[in-house]
Amino acid sequence: MKIIYLAAGAAGMYCGSCLHDNTLAAALMASGADVLLVPTYTPIRTDEADVSQSRVLFGGINVYLQQLSRVFHYTPRWFDSLLDSPLLLNALTKMNFSVDAAKLGGLTVSMLEGEQGRQRKELDKLVDWLAREVRPDVVHLSNSMLSGMAREIGRRLGVPVVCSLSGEDIFLEKLVAPHYDRARDVLRERARDVTAFVSLNRYFAEYMTEYLDIEPERVHVIPHGLNLAGHGSRRGSSPGEPCTIGYLARICYDKGLHQLVEAFKLLKDQPGLPPVRLRVAGYLGAGDRKYFDELRAKIRDWKLEQDFEYLGELDRAEKVEFLQSLDIMSVPTVYRESKGLSILEALANAVPVVLPAHGAFPELIEDTGGGLLCEPGDPASLAEKLRQLVLDPAQAEALGRQGQAAVHDRYNAARMAERTLALYKQLLPSRVSQDAAAASVR
Repeated sequence: MKIIYLAAGAAGMYCGSCLHDNTLAAALMASGADVLLVPTYTPIRTDEADVSQSRVLFGGINVYLQQLSRVFHYTPRWFDSLLDSPLLLNALTKMNFSVDAAKLGGLTVSMLEGEQGRQRKELDKLVDWLAREVRPDVVHLSNSMLSGMAREIGRRLGVPVVCSLSGEDIFLEKLVAPHYDRARDVLRERARDVTAFVSLNRYFAEYMTEYLDIEPERVHVIPHGLNLAGHGSRRGSSPGEPCTIGYLARICYDKGLHQLVEAFKLLKDQPGLPPVRLRVAGYLGAGDRKYFDELRAKIRDWKLEQDFEYLGELDRAEKVEFLQSLDIMSVPTVYRESKGLSILEALANAVPVVLPAHGAFPELIEDTGGGLLCEPGDPASLAEKLRQLVLDPAQAEALGRQGQAAVHDRYNAARMAERTLALYKQLLPSRVSQDAAAASVR
């Protein structure tokens, strides 16, 4: 079985979807599957060994220029290939181009329109390559915003198209008129061209079934699995040190760092509570610097600077060391989380978590037993649950150990790959002959 996995690059930042896609592809390869992980837009960035191809399809520069002007609909392929250079794309990602959904509505709609959109030339190049050189048995798209590709892939190759569901609603819900309604309509239409969808949890499977207006039986739940190499057990704080509360996620409003900072202030104001400190790590983009500067100003005004530390973006070894230094972790997202990869990573190191009771988090806590839930959007509730674990290290230890056992048992990369391969095999008997489809385009 030959599998093509098309992953959406995240413009140079660590992204949960890219991390998931790379881990899954690597695990599939380790199981003996023939897999090509091919980036779209930009090269992917991962903190594990990168198993993706060096080429980039639907390169971000070409996609943008073809949206901007019809002149670029007719440029020769050799010219396009220069603009798709990974070196050039990586260099441009360092220039902090906007990924603000409010400014990208037209481009989003056009990409969803597939063969009817402004990027038709890029789609033709992709399908030509697949049909004439690769001849896959299965094509897997990393998110539903790539579903505009599915119709042509299915028509010309006659193979199943699988699509992951990875929190794309967060971006789509920030689109503005007139693009929002059009994007929702086209997305529902193009979802019909996808053979099967994959969600990391039941919550998001049910949510996206309604969001995409698709049949529930077409959505399959396959939880994320970690590459557990290097993950171990938390050291936590040494005797006499403050209890360490941690945050590992992108620094932005949506991830809820401001709520954790507010809860931290409430903890520090409580008399008789053991000393606590807050350690924060994660990507900080140019568009979120004002948000973070305002949080740091509050911390200074509250005279809590000595108990707050920002470590920046971490590589894999640094991430594991950071997690193992924590006593508790919290990422109190404002939106309803669909993945929670950093939560699984914390649990893999026996770090208990405190999370808002929405999105995928209640399901994750119920299944792993690795933490506590608080009221969403309520720093006081978050502070109370954190206080419970600060005052009861034995409970924190027990929750962390339960979570660690669950992750090692049910959220490992090998099991994720096994379940994904089983889905591919389930879909293959219904496919149209690939040979006949390939012959039709020659």
